[in-house]
Amino acid sequence: MVRRLLTSFLVLSAAFVCRAARTADTRTAIFDPDFSTLQVFVDDDLLADPVITLDGSRRLTVEFDERASDVRYMRYALTHCNADWQPSSLIAIEYVDGFNEGTVDDYDFSRATTVQYVHYRISLPNDQVAITHSGNYLLRVYDESDPDATLLQARFRVTEQSVGIGAEVTSRTDVDYNRSHQQLSVSVDPGQLPVQDAFNDFKLVITQNNRPDNARILSHPLRLRGNVLIYEHMPELIFDGGNEYRRFETVSLRVPSMNIESVAYQYPYYHAAVSADGVRAYDPYSYDSTQGGRYVVRESDSADSSTEADYVITYFTLFMPQLQGADIYVEGDLTNRRLDDTSRMRYNPDTEAYEKAILLKQGSYNYQYLAVPHGAATGLTATVEGNFYNTGNEYQIAVYRRLPSERADRLLGYTTITMQ
Repeated sequence: MVRRLLTSFLVLSAAFVCRAARTADTRTAIFDPDFSTLQVFVDDDLLADPVITLDGSRRLTVEFDERASDVRYMRYALTHCNADWQPSSLIAIEYVDGFNEGTVDDYDFSRATTVQYVHYRISLPNDQVAITHSGNYLLRVYDESDPDATLLQARFRVTEQSVGIGAEVTSRTDVDYNRSHQQLSVSVDPGQLPVQDAFNDFKLVITQNNRPDNARILSHPLRLRGNVLIYEHMPELIFDGGNEYRRFETVSLRVPSMNIESVAYQYPYYHAAVSADGVRAYDPYSYDSTQGGRYVVRESDSADSSTEADYVITYFTLFMPQLQGADIYVEGDLTNRRLDDTSRMRYNPDTEAYEKAILLKQGSYNYQYLAVPHGAATGLTATVEGNFYNTGNEYQIAVYRRLPSERADRLLGYTTITMQ
């Protein structure tokens, strides 16, 4: 009886906290300025989406650096989130086997770098934390001495892979034909999974190139084909075509690498200027094989770039007239896909260009420029990059379900598709 009352109290308390925190920032982020290079990947594949399976057959890795000369004692905890990345009403004992807390004890010191840093690594699942519920998760890292202050946080997903997902992407859309948009059609096959209410129990979430700002949530299918859910000819399935991501490399600090104009050392950092960019919206489309906004840490002469790559203040310049009523942002994993002060560019009237300096670890990077109207939360590719129907965009598709008796969304399946 006491245990049942305690559990009920914890559930009600968790629900109250979740409602109170619904405006909290749950996007991948670094909040302490001494931390950098937050990466989340799976099975040592640096370009893999941060999605693992509930059966534990895949391993998630979270890596980051603190620019310091000594180790910081840190812990991490997980928060279960619904399909919209808002915290669910589940309490920790409902989605973690054991205590919802782990120590960050896998670390190494930088070697032969001008900037001293400590490189940390967290792997899940592990002996301390085992996940028992599918869905979206936010991993929060904090100092042992100040557990209420988040140093950084990272999103990832845990999927059951219990449904079949079929998807197609085409440039023949409901708004234009081979011009500036791409449109998806998706089918979800529940297989042997019992379906009670296909039009209300399922949610489909689609992102383009892992951008959280333009995620689409479809709360019901258009129709059923037997037991299969069909999503097609719906406005939420139409995306701007965008353009191929831009690229540069800082793999060498002796000579400028790809799309780097100059490299120089000025205490205490190296400085690298990315070749000046311009508006591409009115240029002909040009194919380029990119990594969809991702990056890889790499130092050309290193045996272990995670601890031997240096830090470089990297300068971005975009020549274009100043926009009225909108800002320009540098978008990609290099800014954790955030449209805030970490990625907002400043217009310099003397050079008639937008400028931004970002401290980055040596590596190979993808990026693009997004225009965000004041008061808006979604970036627009049309202003700087242009929209082209044949851009090789990646689309991430996640299928969630919550039955009337359940208090949180489960992730039944996940897949990706690329525009060919």
